[in-house]
Amino acid sequence: MVKSNVNSIINRFSIASWNSSIREAVNRGHSQNALLLFRQLKRNSNVQPNNLTFPLIAKACAKLSYLKYSQMIHANVAKSPFCLDVYVQTALVDMYVKCSCLGHAYDLFDNMPERDLAAWNVIIMGFAQLGFIDRVSCLFNGLRMDNIMPDAVTIMGLTQLVSAVKDTRLLSAVHCFGMKCGHEGDVSVANTWISGYSKCGDLFSAEMVFRGIGLDALTVVSWNAMIGGCACVEEPVKAVGVYQLMILDGFRPDLCTILNLLLSCTQPSSLCYGTLIHAHGIKVGCHEDIAVLNTLISMYSKCGNIDMGRSVFSSMTERTLVSWTSMIGGYSAKGDLDEALSLFHAMEASGETPDFVTTIHLISACGQIGALEVGKWIDNYTILMGLKSNVMVCNALLDMYAKCGSLRDAQELFRTMHGKTVVSWTTMIAGYALNGQTQEALDHFYRMLKFGLKPNHVTFLAVLQACTHAGLLEKGRKIFDMMIKVYGINPGLDHYACMTDLLGRQGKLKEALNFIQDMPIKPDAGIWGALLCACKIHHNLELGEYATHHLFQLEPQAAAPYVEMANIYASAEEWDGVAAMRMKMKCKEVTKSPGQSAILVNGKHYSFTVEDRHHSQGFQIFETLDNLVLQLKDEVHLFCPPELVES
Repeated sequence: MVKSNVNSIINRFSIASWNSSIREAVNRGHSQNALLLFRQLKRNSNVQPNNLTFPLIAKACAKLSYLKYSQMIHANVAKSPFCLDVYVQTALVDMYVKCSCLGHAYDLFDNMPERDLAAWNVIIMGFAQLGFIDRVSCLFNGLRMDNIMPDAVTIMGLTQLVSAVKDTRLLSAVHCFGMKCGHEGDVSVANTWISGYSKCGDLFSAEMVFRGIGLDALTVVSWNAMIGGCACVEEPVKAVGVYQLMILDGFRPDLCTILNLLLSCTQPSSLCYGTLIHAHGIKVGCHEDIAVLNTLISMYSKCGNIDMGRSVFSSMTERTLVSWTSMIGGYSAKGDLDEALSLFHAMEASGETPDFVTTIHLISACGQIGALEVGKWIDNYTILMGLKSNVMVCNALLDMYAKCGSLRDAQELFRTMHGKTVVSWTTMIAGYALNGQTQEALDHFYRMLKFGLKPNHVTFLAVLQACTHAGLLEKGRKIFDMMIKVYGINPGLDHYACMTDLLGRQGKLKEALNFIQDMPIKPDAGIWGALLCACKIHHNLELGEYATHHLFQLEPQAAAPYVEMANIYASAEEWDGVAAMRMKMKCKEVTKSPGQSAILVNGKHYSFTVEDRHHSQGFQIFETLDNLVLQLKDEVHLFCPPELVES
């Protein structure tokens, strides 16, 4: 009897040692080692896994996200005495969730004889992270029916779900429910609400939550959440202001602070702030972190200083896939396909394999400059690398083919695509609209509705643009009303600009003005510009002056309003008005940028303006052009009557 007790004690200590070793391997990120230790444990006939071992191994499988290993561990649990242990079963549910096998996770959860709050949180968070809002709602109702009070983890999970779908109304409901459950004092919950409201574009509510946190409860995470909120709505001035308050309150910035500050700078106007944050990042010692360097490349590219981004990239001692992709993306956004392709080839030569994001950047650049042949080469490359199964790559290719005028290629790709999304349909509709095929655009729109897909604000913008190009005023009105009344989408400035353009082009200038004045949001330069263009078409001097006045206030340095108004004066033979517009341009130093033409020769992109003599082969180009003009004149003399040639 004594010997049996001694063996039991030895075995108990032994399993504790095994569990300790497995836990250490998992915590260090060595999940494969943890599984090897478990296999060795199973081979030891004197020691058996207990209710603490299986959750550790389930965690290792979750980190590996490998279904086969997970199912093997599940089979081991099913044969053990702990198959009904709620702690073990919850760990298995979490394991399947992390493997993205929500079906297995839910089946296991549904068959649990006993479910605690931890089990409910695991399954709710699993469906929430993948955006299954209806399923989460059903699960949440089940939680309430089990008379289990949600905790902070539940509320944070629900907040993350509704903020991911950018539904401010639902987020407010979750916020109220969280307060009712008594979690408004939990700083982690408050931080999640700040991030959630920011993602929904409601910075005011985010600030209200932030101010509601007690001074003694504020953490660096709270400040970072608020700065990150400013980044979400691209407000660098506010982000810097919040950061200054953070420093004054005695908080030390961390890596996340600098990253959020940089992410707030996305426009050329915020380059100054981005440069200051870069300098400050060096001062606080974050300048060597790879994530900061990658974000700096992206920031400088978005702010229009691609050379500074390249300088950061060149100074990096270690480059990741993100580093290369950020730099390629910067050149692609600028339309510099040559440099983007050069970096792409250098990336491959360095041993780094491009991913679908890298190829999407290149495809986008091809669409921008109309480089169809290069675009087709990248299309073949995506097939070779197994990237064409990605729906985002296919959507990018659809857009590129449409912008390059190759609708046949776009149609063929769309026809063979699997898993078409709303973006796929919208891209195709926009492609038809861009190429003047209005009826096809409308047919695709109604076919999309027939398949049960819900159009978004971009879809409606594409359809309205198709109506504008074809002058289909009544159809455009019906689409605009459908967007608001049937689908509950509030029109944006682009939608209002389309309707203004549509009304104006049809000569309904007064109706267009009334439409602008009745808008619930302040009209921008695009809307007044659409009205001004309509005034030019229909020679309406008075309304043109009114639209130009608003444009001067919104964009005093833009050349287009001066030029358009001068043309309206000229068509009315009001030469004093033409002279006045030119004088205003001269006094305010407003310059008109010359138009550019582009051509692709032997895979290289060339752009040029009128009388541009700067090209290295300019002499030969103009000599060839002069010869072509002479040949055209000869052709005209050969085939046209003399009196027509003279005229």
